[in-house]
Amino acid sequence: MKRAKTYEIIDSFFKLDSRLKNIENLVLVNESENADSKALFCSDKCSSSYSKIELANLLYILMDEGILYFDSNDAKNNRASFQKFISKNFTYNDNEGGQKIISTISRQFSECKGYTYKIKQIKFLDDFIAVMQERRRRLEKW
Repeated sequence: MKRAKTYEIIDSFFKLDSRLKNIENLVLVNESENADSKALFCSDKCSSSYSKIELANLLYILMDEGILYFDSNDAKNNRASFQKFISKNFTYNDNEGGQKIISTISRQFSECKGYTYKIKQIKFLDDFIAVMQERRRRLEKW
């Protein structure tokens, strides 16, 4: 009985069972890819049908317009927090149609901010607006 009590104390202190369950939940092996290039995916990430730059455009716009934010008083901290949040919580659609983990999105955020990519941003917004208008039409007919 002393061993059981000792195990309970150690387990409650280190939370071994819950840590093991978290590890099991966090890592999944993508079975659809071949054995040489198996990618690890987090089961708790939000998947996207957008490419990495499209996802960056969408989330950057929401951040830049103040719709979503972490720190409304510090733009630099807000952007850094937003990028970390996206990397931890989203996957994007790669060219082959599979989901990829975002290791960093800073380059794409820089593209969203720069005027060099203005035409791409306008095209993205036009496409997004078209999707929202179609949704509105569906709701109006409902």
